[in-house]
Amino acid sequence: MKFDQLETERSNPRTRNLDELSTYEMLRIMNEEDATVPLSVREVLNEVASAVELCVRSLEMGGRIVYAGAGTSGRLGVLDAAEVVPTFGVSKDLFVTMIAGGQEALANAVEQAEDSIELGEEEAKKVDITEKDAVVGISASGRTPYVEGILKYARKQGARTILICNVGTPRLTELADVTIAVRTGPEVITGSTRLKAGTAQKMVLNMISTITMVKVGRVFGNYMIGVKILNRKLVDRATRIVSEISDLSYEESEKILEASGREVPLAILMALTGLGKEKCEESLKRNRGHVRSALKELGGVS
Repeated sequence: MKFDQLETERSNPRTRNLDELSTYEMLRIMNEEDATVPLSVREVLNEVASAVELCVRSLEMGGRIVYAGAGTSGRLGVLDAAEVVPTFGVSKDLFVTMIAGGQEALANAVEQAEDSIELGEEEAKKVDITEKDAVVGISASGRTPYVEGILKYARKQGARTILICNVGTPRLTELADVTIAVRTGPEVITGSTRLKAGTAQKMVLNMISTITMVKVGRVFGNYMIGVKILNRKLVDRATRIVSEISDLSYEESEKILEASGREVPLAILMALTGLGKEKCEESLKRNRGHVRSALKELGGVS
């Protein structure tokens, strides 16, 4: 395929005279173009839902979620994975990231690295992808060789594979169990896919990681109950979470939190059931840390 045939590489007729406009007009057009991104994402929610189910299945089997991309796409994967750890209190090994050019590519462009299928395959071997994992390839063009190598290797290992792209007919779709094609169209600056395409990818990654974490029990209602208590501010936040969920006073909630060993999911279960630490702990283990499932088992509020 010629690059000029890709939707993301075409010139945007709305911005052909961009450099002649006033600063305000440039910003207005850019803002209007950005406003189309959530609407494009809305069109692929069914595909995002399918991707989430694959990711949940992988985590329930003891697998991982692997993000792979080059350039902006790779950096967005690294960003999302890094933020999942403190937000949901999960192991840093649960979300694995692969970016063409390695750590150097996080701060500096290493553009040539994305052109190697072999490099993708080699790096996929290094992170030991297995049939338990869900591998998310991120590529605006839907054809990046580095991502292709990773998805090919993942398929050979029996892993679940997902492609996030920004074109309607991505070449790599044959390597994906689920393809999320967010068609964001020509960019404000021709070919600069860090703009609308990157924004769409960030939104989809937010959705995948967040809803996956909700479904595996790292959220109760809309509270981040996996928070790791590392300082006084977080003690206060955790106490308020327990108090607001259970309708107990701040003081009572603080006592329960301390009795739980400062484990928020356990404290919530103790507060809602009135049961002791040991029984609640056993139920949480049986229910893989899922508070709502444990509540049902113990006959508490569900």
